[in-house]
Amino acid sequence: MSNRQREVTLRFLAEPGDVNFGGKVHGGAVMKWIDLAAYACSAGWSGMYCITAYAGGIRFVKPIHVGNLVEVTAKVIYTGRSSMHIAIDVQASDPKELKNQLTTHCIVIMVAVDENGQSAEVPEWLPETEEDIALRESAIRLMNMRKEIGEEMEAHVTYIK
Repeated sequence: MSNRQREVTLRFLAEPGDVNFGGKVHGGAVMKWIDLAAYACSAGWSGMYCITAYAGGIRFVKPIHVGNLVEVTAKVIYTGRSSMHIAIDVQASDPKELKNQLTTHCIVIMVAVDENGQSAEVPEWLPETEEDIALRESAIRLMNMRKEIGEEMEAHVTYIK
């Protein structure tokens, strides 16, 4: 497993084209960066092409300003048969000061797929530290909550039809 990459950090400069009407980086740009980091992390872990199956619990904690250096860190915290749960933290700072502050965090679930687009098995990740054990347990609790939320959301689908 030494050739598996469990964590990746992507860095961007927030550009004027990333700004919303309020003058801050808009959530869509941040979500794109999150998806890119989740892909790089999951592909690095699995060695395969991966697709986004779920992005949830996105918390926008602080705004990102134009010119900020943005760091998006993605880390595998749970693996299923073909899925990888990726914890994402987005931090930003003035590049002259380099005092990172958490701006956004979430969980993304990526699924490895083969050349036919079918789900493919991924290597199992086993936690070794207390922190990793806690992250894995948190991912399992979130899976259970997502199942309940999914069932509740099904009721909304019938109202829309």
